[in-house]
Amino acid sequence: MSKLLEQKPELSRKDLEEMIQRKKEKIGAGYLTDQGALFLIASDLGVSLSEPLKVEMSLKDIYVGAKEITLETRIMNVYPARQYSRKDGTQFLLRNMTVYDGNQRAKVKLWDEKANLPGIENLKPGDLVKIIKAYVKSDLKGNPIINVGSGSTVEPNNTESKIPSLDAITDDVSNVKENQQNLVVSGILDGSIRTTEFTNFKGERAKALQLRLKGKDGGIVRAVLWNKDENSIPRVVSAGAKARLIGVGTKMGQMGLELHGDEGTVLEVEGAKEIAPVLARILSATKSDSGSRLLVAVQQDKKIVNIVDTSSLTSDLNSGDAVEIVPAKVYGNTITIEHDSPVKKSDGLGIPTLAESRTKIRDVKPSDGIYCIEAIILKSPQKREIQTKTGESVSLSETFVEDDTGQIWVKGWRAQARLLEQFTQGEIISITGVTAKPGLEGRTEVFLTAYSVITKKN
Repeated sequence: MSKLLEQKPELSRKDLEEMIQRKKEKIGAGYLTDQGALFLIASDLGVSLSEPLKVEMSLKDIYVGAKEITLETRIMNVYPARQYSRKDGTQFLLRNMTVYDGNQRAKVKLWDEKANLPGIENLKPGDLVKIIKAYVKSDLKGNPIINVGSGSTVEPNNTESKIPSLDAITDDVSNVKENQQNLVVSGILDGSIRTTEFTNFKGERAKALQLRLKGKDGGIVRAVLWNKDENSIPRVVSAGAKARLIGVGTKMGQMGLELHGDEGTVLEVEGAKEIAPVLARILSATKSDSGSRLLVAVQQDKKIVNIVDTSSLTSDLNSGDAVEIVPAKVYGNTITIEHDSPVKKSDGLGIPTLAESRTKIRDVKPSDGIYCIEAIILKSPQKREIQTKTGESVSLSETFVEDDTGQIWVKGWRAQARLLEQFTQGEIISITGVTAKPGLEGRTEVFLTAYSVITKKN
């Protein structure tokens, strides 16, 4: 201010303070500090401030147009470097990062040779770094973006810092709200982690990693990580493992609030890399829409698991056969075997049979477990169309069954709705591979899955 007042003596300090306030109101909240507004006012008045602005600042102080700024921040996530083409056909490299300090988050772009700074790929979430002599531009929405170009750099910073650690900014998934960005959330893994393939807007084949997290309040939030697959996940993940997602946002999906991330999102899951051989007896087999063989099997400890055979390695095995396999992956109750997974038939000694693996209806409880039941149909299956909140029409079939310990509703949604069509009242059926959840009025209900098989007992 003193520098500007020297060159514009007709202005008082009070005049300048009022001009600063008007400039900030005009630009909008969140973009300008007093010092940044002063810099723009000087330009409006035709005054050159030869001395640079304060170079050490925090993320809350950055503004569009700032130059040669230095910031101390922590890493949230680092994206892979990508090559792009300019309009003139020349190529350039670009790497994105997300950084944070306190409650502030910001995107960082590293251009050309800065995209491959030594050690940049080794930076982990929570690492302290110093961004030196960067400049700030806006994105398409007007948000400030930190740019690291030819005169800038990023260096690891091993000093002590008041910036909170990654653990300190991690929130339970039950606390997320709509339209939040750059979150770090934790929860309990609910069910399996799976990779799906799709065609993106460019017409290219792409992948997405899907999972669900359970919060402290018992609520479950679905998460989708676009352009990621299972390669970064431990090969063995137990049911109920703790998980954390670093760098996700929220949006409303068909089933409610969802977490969405991308290739820069970091997924941390408790697990192990080493996989032990699995002995199991096949209880039933079916096929997925993609052609994979889906098995329900029971292990020696009576735990029932789902097996995904992507390469038809078990095609010569039938229900009742025992098998020894070395899985490619184990995620909770789901075992995946691939083309290089050792598979051989076993004598089955000590492995329960289907009859020994069934659960009485009174003992079926809402849980992450997989059940097999045998019961008589008391109410013929009925199929109807249900309208979802998004306007989608989906099929639901349901029937009421009983064994000598109690009654329960059996329900099948979408493709599973067809499984009940061939059965009628009074028939005794064996169902493998169902899950149990709380239903209306707190009653437990069982639900058919992609692995479920229903057979009639003669």
